[in-house]
Amino acid sequence: MDKEFVEKMKQSLIDLKKEIINNLIAGNEDFKQIVEEMDPKDFADIASDDIDRKMIEAIGTQDVKRLKAIDNALSRIQQGKYGLCVKCGKKIPQDRLEAIPYALMCIECKSEEERRNR
Repeated sequence: MDKEFVEKMKQSLIDLKKEIINNLIAGNEDFKQIVEEMDPKDFADIASDDIDRKMIEAIGTQDVKRLKAIDNALSRIQQGKYGLCVKCGKKIPQDRLEAIPYALMCIECKSEEERRNR
């Protein structure tokens, strides 16, 4: 995968993570209090900490899933595996990654998984 594209996606993932955290802070006093009580860290690192029960209660499960998916994608960038489907190993099209920077599967594998879960 093109190094310049991966760097662009890394920044996009970090920005998305910051946006989710900022929205949670703005809309949820419990979450705001949790963040304020943490050691001062870069916003990009906040969701990487173990999310305890109190934090999970403070934020919605959709946001938890998205933050975990973003962290997973950032880890895959560090491992040099970003943009490869976790199921079949094929390259995930750049268009898909631009639309969903934290996508872990190619469209075919994701569609197959969704059909099985219906």
